[in-house]
Amino acid sequence: MMNNNAPFQDIINSYFQASESWLGNFQQPTQSTIFKSQVEDWSALAQSVTKNPTTVLEQQMNWWNQQINLFNDCILGAGDPNAPEKDPRFKDESWASNPLYHYIKESYKLVCQSVQQTIDEAQDLDPDAKERLEFFSRQFLNAMSPSNFVTTNPEIMKLTLESNGSNLIKGLEQLQEDMTRSVDMLNIRMTDAEAFTLGENIAATPGKVVFKNHMFELIQYQPTTENVYKRPMMIVPPFVNKYYIMDLSQKRSFVKWLVDQGHTVFMVSWINPDATYSETDFGTYVTDGLIPALDAIEAATGEREVNGLGYCIGGTLLTATMAYMAGKKRKQRIKSATLLTTILDFKQPGELGIFINDAMISAIEAQNSVKGYMDGRQMAVSFSLLRENSLYWNYYVTNYLKGEKPVAFDLLHWNCDNTNVPAACHNQMLRQFYLENKLSQPNAIEIDGVGIDLSKVKSPIYFLSAIEDHIALWKGTYKGTELLGGQSTFVLAESGHIAGPMNHANSTKYGYWTNPNVKTDADTWLEAADKQTGSWWPHWQEWLDTRNFSEKLDPRTLTGDLDAPGTYVKQRIEEVLANDEEKKDVA
Repeated sequence: MMNNNAPFQDIINSYFQASESWLGNFQQPTQSTIFKSQVEDWSALAQSVTKNPTTVLEQQMNWWNQQINLFNDCILGAGDPNAPEKDPRFKDESWASNPLYHYIKESYKLVCQSVQQTIDEAQDLDPDAKERLEFFSRQFLNAMSPSNFVTTNPEIMKLTLESNGSNLIKGLEQLQEDMTRSVDMLNIRMTDAEAFTLGENIAATPGKVVFKNHMFELIQYQPTTENVYKRPMMIVPPFVNKYYIMDLSQKRSFVKWLVDQGHTVFMVSWINPDATYSETDFGTYVTDGLIPALDAIEAATGEREVNGLGYCIGGTLLTATMAYMAGKKRKQRIKSATLLTTILDFKQPGELGIFINDAMISAIEAQNSVKGYMDGRQMAVSFSLLRENSLYWNYYVTNYLKGEKPVAFDLLHWNCDNTNVPAACHNQMLRQFYLENKLSQPNAIEIDGVGIDLSKVKSPIYFLSAIEDHIALWKGTYKGTELLGGQSTFVLAESGHIAGPMNHANSTKYGYWTNPNVKTDADTWLEAADKQTGSWWPHWQEWLDTRNFSEKLDPRTLTGDLDAPGTYVKQRIEEVLANDEEKKDVA
């Protein structure tokens, strides 16, 4: 007799196998350190609360009065279905029109308010502990939102009944697939990975790999103008991500726009490292990365000097390279630098500061040393959880509860295409950059025996930050203007870490602020700044034109096979780690 439940049983078996492997990761040093820290913080909160019994009693009475009033309101009649709801999790009209769901939603909100109030009003609580409690309680409460469960989400309940549960079967399949690709934390897919192919509909600007070593490939792009600027441009993307955030679809590609302005553009495409790169530190990205890239650009164009552009930690690396050359008393080869959402002073790490303490960093160092790298998938989830409702739980509901296939979106495809970071490099950045803030201190960090002093960087710098950036807080990036020895221009874009910088010149969605006076504090700078409409790209081009030689050249036309985007950018973590295991088996 045929077993009709066999396919479903196979899914369940695979799910539990993945679960067992995935949950085993919670024995890692980082998870145990977080758990220990949370126990200590909640114990401290409990002690603080018991010292103020009157406040606790008032909160409890207020809580019960609110619950009684809410229950009576729901019994007498549901809420107004036309009432504005700011929280996108509760946009379905049933959250307001159905008495039960209306009560569930409002009761949940009261819980959130009560917990937050208890933490806010706690006396004698260490500020760092309070910050951690606010963060992790928010994470827990948002994870427990009634919108994340079938029976307490009216939209999902209706869909489940109408489809006889097929949405949950499809969702379970996708959950099982995602768990097999996850490490430490569930890495939820955000887009249809099959909708994009590198070199065809993303990372498709025509170009050629003109140099390659063990650290990077260097791509030179085909010119599109009748003449080009004499000085070429070197772009340094973050080595924690793939470079093609700057070369997505052709309508939004920053690289294509640069080429169309007459720049000879060179892009650094970093290797996706495995455990064999465990000893590669930050300095190696300078000595074996950007210095050889500069030499390769000179070999290709005859130009020893470039305009540099760095994104995020790529901007930090670009600036460190400039300081390295200055420390060696060499003539500066990076004649201007553009730093997109780049941190040089790490004193204000934002919510990442929750994890910046000696105990946590020691745990991460231990875990990295065992693996040989920081897994990029784990890092991506950590960044997503800084904006958990918009970058995590909404995809959880769509993918696993609704059983829908994620939409095809090029930016989200990039966001899910992660890169590992070598253990030595990641450990160094966490401890020396974030915890000890040594990059901002002259000669506190050495690269190949050379002290790094950012004040020796005399080239003009264009800082572009984003006002809603949750990874590189703009007030923190603004402090970078105080560390460099040359003339700094600071521009603040609307939106966040990605949408702010990658706002195409044809777009009017986001504007930006300008103020030439960077000799004041960040708040004063913004108060006196002028708001501009449209993209910052044309403003930057005008800034660069005043620092370029006016001489133009015939286009540097590429010949032969245009093989961009190369091979390094196509390396996905799953393939990299699988190859690493094969090497170990052979050895």
